[in-house]
Amino acid sequence: MIILKTPEEIAVMAQASRVVAETLEILRKTVRPGITTDELDRIAEEEIRSRGAKPAFKGYRNYPKTLCASVNEQVVHGIPSKRVLKDGDIIGLDLGAIVDGFYGDSAVTVAVGQITERIARLVQVTEEAMYLGVEQAVVGRRLSDISHAIQQHVESAGYSVVTEFVGHGIGRQLHEEPQVPNYGKSGQGPRLQAGMVLAIEPMVNMGGAAVKILGDRWTAVTVDGSLSAHFEHTITIEPSGPARVLSQL
Repeated sequence: MIILKTPEEIAVMAQASRVVAETLEILRKTVRPGITTDELDRIAEEEIRSRGAKPAFKGYRNYPKTLCASVNEQVVHGIPSKRVLKDGDIIGLDLGAIVDGFYGDSAVTVAVGQITERIARLVQVTEEAMYLGVEQAVVGRRLSDISHAIQQHVESAGYSVVTEFVGHGIGRQLHEEPQVPNYGKSGQGPRLQAGMVLAIEPMVNMGGAAVKILGDRWTAVTVDGSLSAHFEHTITIEPSGPARVLSQL
């Protein structure tokens, strides 16, 4: 069942999403060669709690950390560790926060030092795909219009869309109905309605689409070892006009 949110509930989700956005901006500026993903996790938890919010991921299905930090071929759900970031890496930073029982969720992929133009293009196309999906999130369109716009942009650039993981509804739970795939034909699925709140999040591989889960039961990596990028925004569908992005500053 898709749960429509009231304006009052969306206002609280906007607060949670702002906490995430502010924390991700601090992390983005902190990422550099020589820092560990554990240090980024420590900063993330500190920043979320200092804003009166709670980390959404820590303890979720026994996930041990506040931040998902996915480096290079890691697609999503990389567990922060003593791993030291190197010049030329990319890192996906995925973060959630809870305010008054409601969730916000967002992700960015960040360059570590200097990256090649080839890698920068992967990151750029993934972010563009997310925003193209957001553009489809208007009253009266179908859910798969979001999915199709993302897939079309990614594949036209020569990349692969990850199919094992999808975007999702969000509210009092981190993951609610509906699922929001990053692939599919347009014109399918439920009609979009005002009050829907969705997390739109393309995960894009430079090589093949196949992924596998490592022994830690969390970290997803590309099977072929190619690089992967990930962007996510929490958005709400407005009664008229374009969707409102809750998780951007």
